[in-house]
Amino acid sequence: MNRVLWAQAGPSESKGQAGPSVPSDQQGKFTNTSSSSILTPLKPQLLDAPYRPITPQESFRWFITSTIGLPHRVGAVFLSAAGTALDRPPEYGPHWGGFADRYGMRLACSATGNLIEAGAGLILREDPRYFRVPDRPLNARIGNALKLGFTARGYDGRFRPAYARYMAAFGNSFLSNTWRVDSEANVEGALVRTAGDFAGRMTANAWDEFWPDVKKRLLHKRN
Repeated sequence: MNRVLWAQAGPSESKGQAGPSVPSDQQGKFTNTSSSSILTPLKPQLLDAPYRPITPQESFRWFITSTIGLPHRVGAVFLSAAGTALDRPPEYGPHWGGFADRYGMRLACSATGNLIEAGAGLILREDPRYFRVPDRPLNARIGNALKLGFTARGYDGRFRPAYARYMAAFGNSFLSNTWRVDSEANVEGALVRTAGDFAGRMTANAWDEFWPDVKKRLLHKRN
């Protein structure tokens, strides 16, 4: 991945040129994010705006923030706590040690899946970002969140099946059988985890779609 990142980083990025899909009169509307911290999440994208392909550096930032970003860590804590309360899988036990094991397993699997999606996405030129439609009706916005759970934008800006995401979801779920406890290391468990990955992606999409509006209203009331 590092080789791909450095190989594709060229002088054009320092001039603010993000890709051929952006008209010359629109390039100034995009912020150059090359100087942002690697732990800074990518800014929300708008579907109706001129499309700018994701850069290798942004893809790497997406991998980092989607793995150890605050919302993902909070989600891992919640799911690990629920698994500890229900004692699933039972091999870990209903105690703090079991919680730590479940939390570590979730982070490891999240890192593996995100790495597969980011790496395959670079090769396939697939964009993992979510694209909001804030000006559309509620049902259209919900449908957009569901649709982008299974589709992604290619380098030309057109939507297509999210092949890198499919490889990540299925590959990570079955690959993790090699280090999971016996009660989870089976085909049924891998298929359930794959379905959970897509459900989690659609939930994250809904968060990205509606949270900026909720945040804006909360700040407005506070002011």
